[in-house]
Amino acid sequence: MRALGVRLGGLLRAGDLVVLTGDLGAGKTTLTQGIGEGLKVRGPVTSPTFVIARVHPSLAGGPALVHVDAYRLGGHAELDDLDLDASVDASVTIVEWGEGLAEALTEDRLEIVISRGGADAGEERTVRLTGVGQRWAGAAADLR
Repeated sequence: MRALGVRLGGLLRAGDLVVLTGDLGAGKTTLTQGIGEGLKVRGPVTSPTFVIARVHPSLAGGPALVHVDAYRLGGHAELDDLDLDASVDASVTIVEWGEGLAEALTEDRLEIVISRGGADAGEERTVRLTGVGQRWAGAAADLR
């Protein structure tokens, strides 16, 4: 998951929204750690479950990483209270557990669904990436 995140971090740019979906322990935070590494942001990137959101400034002149955990949010109003729309254009924003909540932040987004393999699969993961909007229409080949 981390290696995939590093690769994605090299493709992401300011204004990108990534919505992560997956069961507990699927690898959402590990993927985000890799993205942070790829973006060269100040870390460590850890799960923001209890603080809800963390900002990791770039160490290389690129966009900051805004890492949000929407698991404990009660709905759209609580997400709106975070004022993410104020920083979404200047940063890469990743929202874990954001499906059904974060889509209104921007018309363009990358939706990532992570599924764990069965009991016999060990650490195997299946990752489905779906680009939504004009930003991702031409980037589909880069995601393969």
